Amino acid sequence: MVKLDKLSEDERSHLISIPCPIFHTTPWVSGPPLSKRRIAIVSTAGLHRRNDRPFDVGATNYRLIPANTPFRDLVMSHISTNFDRTGFQQDINVIFPLDRMRELVQQGVIGSIADYHYSFMGATAPEKMVVTARSIARIMKKDYVDGVLLIPV
Repeated sequence: MVKLDKLSEDERSHLISIPCPIFHTTPWVSGPPLSKRRIAIVSTAGLHRRNDRPFDVGATNYRLIPANTPFRDLVMSHISTNFDRTGFQQDINVIFPLDRMRELVQQGVIGSIADYHYSFMGATAPEKMVVTARSIARIMKKDYVDGVLLIPV
């Protein structure tokens, strides 16, 4: 990620002026302990399988990533020119920590990993994704997901 002091004054002012939404931290439902939960990953890295269509600017849709997708088949179509892809190129677990999740399952920290994971395009206002988020929630329920690891990129 580029540092603010390295941006032009216009870009810096724009980024600083973007309102940051407030989200409540109290869960509205209870659930099993983490060691019994089934976890899905939701990333805003603009990840998709190589044969999927890339994300458009301001996209509010998502890409489905099956858990058995080889990392070599994942690409990032995050649009921002200010976005540093170095971490992704060195270790995809930085933005899609499926290997770390598998280790946590083996250690008994989490119960299981979902069959499907989800990626959005970053830099899209969360309020514009409500319909899509509800659609994904229905899919997750069918996959018995009861926990989500959010990876904002």
